[in-house]
Formats: sequence, structure tokens, C-alpha cells
Amino acid sequence: MIRFIIHFLTRNWALKLLALVLAFILWLTLIPEEKIFSDKILSVPLETRNIPSDVELVEKPSSMIEVTLRAPNRLLGEISSTDVQAILNLERATVNQEDYPLNPSMVRVPPDAKVIRIFPNKVHLKLERSKAVWMEVFPVIIGKAKEGFTIDKIELSPAKVFVRGPASKFNPKDRVQTSPVDITDLSQTGQFEADLILPKPDLRLGTTQTKVRVKVFLSKLK
Repeated sequence: MIRFIIHFLTRNWALKLLALVLAFILWLTLIPEEKIFSDKILSVPLETRNIPSDVELVEKPSSMIEVTLRAPNRLLGEISSTDVQAILNLERATVNQEDYPLNPSMVRVPPDAKVIRIFPNKVHLKLERSKAVWMEVFPVIIGKAKEGFTIDKIELSPAKVFVRGPASKFNPKDRVQTSPVDITDLSQTGQFEADLILPKPDLRLGTTQTKVRVKVFLSKLK
């Protein structure tokens, strides 16, 4: 029996192999394309959302991650990075946790596609307690008034602004500066509008106000 099987398999083996290859090609041709799946790796931006209002993100996680998708061939070729959204929900984040896992449930993909792998599988970030203070506005004056005049006083509106940011970034000596106000050849009281410039890039204004009115009062020299 064994000899018969061996003889059957080896007899005209080249023709049998050719028939097997042709059958496989025919199978690939006839099978619907939507039933043939392949994998694809995409670089996708990682978004952070729902950061608690009482904390600040002081060390951001990696901006890009690699997502491996599995989908039917007819769909896979049409999927790009813009069709995939990776979202890290920090709603329950605390200042005591610095490593956060990444898993397929965080990634939104087109229908019929599936996330099978994420790299890296975790990200590192750092949160810090938030702080808010009223900070004095300091006018930056450049140029000189017309000869015979001098600055008597300067009024700012507002004189203080609400500033928010990570607690460690505040210094008691910090002040918000104005953009330069040029009083060259000024011979009477003048009013200017200037931008507010924060002392550190990690801080932000606590209101929508981004400008300040600067009123420069002059007096004649005696």
C-alpha cells in the first residue's frame, strides 16, 4: 500500500505540481477580493483629549505612533493616515501617573478594518498641578518724547491680567510685558494699543483679552 502511494505521488510529479499551481492560481482568481485580507502599517498622530482642568500637560507624549491595520485588499489600498484617528483620553489622568498604555480601542478606523498592533504600546507624559494668578502688566516704552517733554505717568488698562499655567513655572517676580510702545517725538498725551507678552511660553492668558491700552501722559520740562 505504501509503495502504491509513493508510486502514485512520484509518477508524473512535474505534471501534478503544475496542476497544483494552476489550481491555486485559479482559486486566487475566483475568490472574492473582499475575502482576501492583508496588513498595513501607518504612522498616525496621537491626540490627547479631556485633560482635567486642574492639571497641566508639561511633558507631551510622542506625537506619532505606528498602527498596524488588517483589512480586505480592496479597502486597504484606499486607507491612509488621514482615515485613522488615535486618541489618548486623559479624563482620569493624575499627576502621579506618567506612563499610559495604548490599545486598539483608542484607534478609530474605517469600517471593515481592524487594528491588530500599536507601537509603542505605551507613552510617557507628565502632568502638573495648574495655577492661576493675577499678574502685573509692565509697559515697554521705546524712543524719546519731543524735546522739552518728559513722561509724567503711564496708565494701563488693564493694569493686571489673569494668567494660568503649571505651578512650577510661576515666579513671584514675573510680570506680563507689553509689546514696545514707541513715543518718539510725542508732544502730548498719547494712547496706544499693545500686545500682551507672557514671561514664559508655558503660561497662557486666563481670558480672551490679548491686548492692553497704554496711556502715556507728558509734561513740559521747566
